[in-house]
Amino acid sequence: MTLQKRRLPGTKRVVLTTSAAAWLAACATSAPLDKTPASSQVKPPAAATPPARSPKPTYGSFGVDTAGMDTSVAPGDNFYRFVNGTWQEKTEIPADRSSYGMFTALAEEASRRTRALIEESASANAPPGSEVRKLGDLFASFMDEAAIEAKGVSPLAPELGRIAAIANRKELATALGDTLRADVDALNTGRVTTDRLLGLWVSEDLNEPSRYAAYLLQGGLGLPDRDYYLVDNERFTEVRQKYQQHIAAMLRLAGITDPEARARRIVELERDIARVHWSQVDTRDVLKANNPWPREELARRAPGLDWDAYLGAAGLGQQREFIVWQPSAVTGIAKLVGGAPLQTWKDYLTFHAIERAAPFLPKAFVEENFAFNGRVLSGAQQLRERWKRGVDVTGGAMGEAIGKLYVEKYFPPEAKAEADKMVRNIIAAFDRRIDALAWMSPETKKRAKEKLATLQVGIGHPARWRDYSELEIVRGDAYGNAERALRFEYQRNLRKLGQPVDKSEWFMVPQLVNALNSPQQNSIIFPAAILQPPFFDAHADPAVNYGGIGSVIGHEIVHSFDDVGAQFDARGKLENWWTQEDAAKFKAAGQALVAQYNAYRPLPDVPVNGELTLGENIADVAGLAIAHDAYRLSLGGQPAPVLDGFSGEQRFFLGFGQVWRNKYREPTLRRILLTDGHSPGEYRASTVRNQDSWYEAFGATPGQTLYLAPQQRVRIW
Repeated sequence: MTLQKRRLPGTKRVVLTTSAAAWLAACATSAPLDKTPASSQVKPPAAATPPARSPKPTYGSFGVDTAGMDTSVAPGDNFYRFVNGTWQEKTEIPADRSSYGMFTALAEEASRRTRALIEESASANAPPGSEVRKLGDLFASFMDEAAIEAKGVSPLAPELGRIAAIANRKELATALGDTLRADVDALNTGRVTTDRLLGLWVSEDLNEPSRYAAYLLQGGLGLPDRDYYLVDNERFTEVRQKYQQHIAAMLRLAGITDPEARARRIVELERDIARVHWSQVDTRDVLKANNPWPREELARRAPGLDWDAYLGAAGLGQQREFIVWQPSAVTGIAKLVGGAPLQTWKDYLTFHAIERAAPFLPKAFVEENFAFNGRVLSGAQQLRERWKRGVDVTGGAMGEAIGKLYVEKYFPPEAKAEADKMVRNIIAAFDRRIDALAWMSPETKKRAKEKLATLQVGIGHPARWRDYSELEIVRGDAYGNAERALRFEYQRNLRKLGQPVDKSEWFMVPQLVNALNSPQQNSIIFPAAILQPPFFDAHADPAVNYGGIGSVIGHEIVHSFDDVGAQFDARGKLENWWTQEDAAKFKAAGQALVAQYNAYRPLPDVPVNGELTLGENIADVAGLAIAHDAYRLSLGGQPAPVLDGFSGEQRFFLGFGQVWRNKYREPTLRRILLTDGHSPGEYRASTVRNQDSWYEAFGATPGQTLYLAPQQRVRIW
């Protein structure tokens, strides 16, 4: 879950069949709540027989995979292990994955469903030009390995020829501008850079959310982050060496002469680009990033790049203003365009054209691409099956067309209404929580409640589906289809400029296991595919559902009020609405959370970055507290039953803890710690240490690892 556009991981992809009202009814007939302090094996006394639940939940007898727990571990020492320890020990990361957890498992199921939907559409003899026909042709083209092998590198030949013909800096700028795509998102950590020279983001203007703005973001790197180029330790030195070897291998496969020398020059150029890049922490500072530059100022503030040629080729020649997110980086990159040798830039463009095309080229390119980007950078041991990659390619090109089919089969209309009830319940709990805040002034409370009251909620799928009628799909042209899909999406974004803002636009597809908050729209989105176990199970105990999907809902709501979201008002404008005293208290609480997370060290040489992950950690802490409030409100003053020896309070936290199960390969964990705004799953689960109700439920005591004295617990919202 990131601020966006904020997302759950899973990157950061079943059907809800009973109502929130049914959960409340189930709770209303519960037996007394047991608050007996727990030992390392938490088993409260048995209670009266709970109401019958049928059919059985997906996990265990009440919605928690108790077989995956390790009750020999004291919750107060390691709550994540208590909930997930046996699962952690017994689960193997699939060979084609760099990490594995609940999000991954659900994403795999969504992929299988999506494949079936696509293949059904392919066999439906749909009329030419229809969405169903395009989906089938797109997938079939990618799956036709024989045709791809027969074509060799020929699909890429025209682009490589244009690069080879570049004769001067103006033509270089034109070529660079022609590669610009809408492939970044300034408020989504993890998508704030691109391998293209710059990235374009078209979204609501920070300063006037009723209009769209064109944002320019730093780019130009083939490795995940500037640290991969600039940190001179053994690990990153080895990655750089292997990257250079990979570049040479790709050039050699494409028939480019002198690949080793060219590869060396490309890596040096990218290292120069990395030197001017902003850090991930600086990039998430929206006040630093809010830099409107008039069109005529680009050449003065960022000389070296022929901006007329660049923007003309990018289709932005008439755009009168840009918001430059990382101005010193854009200035530094433009200087390199004007100063680095022309041939080096041509080599750079050549390699990146080959790299981007690799998934649609013969097997040798695919395998070399995986050898570096899969094995070296991510730690995956095996290339994913081709059909899985085909589903990703098809979804990337026509995601909402697939989503329409997915919703029709797996998300009936009544499910949307039922999920909405729970969201409204948790919003109401947050409203009450704002009223109860002792540290916040009435003035700031009023503005916070105004913002909460205008929060837009999207459940399951968008109200209006995207139109793909202008996207040309040619059966048998895998590479061409991919290129046309990218350009189609780019042109769709360009057409927004100068038009009224569409507040109904979704930034996720229904088949995605994720959730999102958009601060500029003041909106939250929950795609259909996340509304399934372990996040939500229609047959599970309400406490578990509130701990699972309830905490996700709370998390996304809070993103409108985290350290970044709280800088936007109810309209989505970047504007302060806090009193000076309240802002200082809020910041102090955030810094306490930064210090807490800085102390976690998933790898011996890399801790969690508390500043980078602050927004997500605030959303976890406060979102869990809000979900817990909503759960208690849902009981209607009645006690919850004890189920299989666990109290309702305990089941709530067990439901929360099990959704953060995750295992990572070392290279992926390292990349996450450097570039991702989300803390690894274990530390997300550990945020329970800031909840008074968790101590009451599990009896954590001084001396245990997670124990915090009441005055040390971080309380935000």
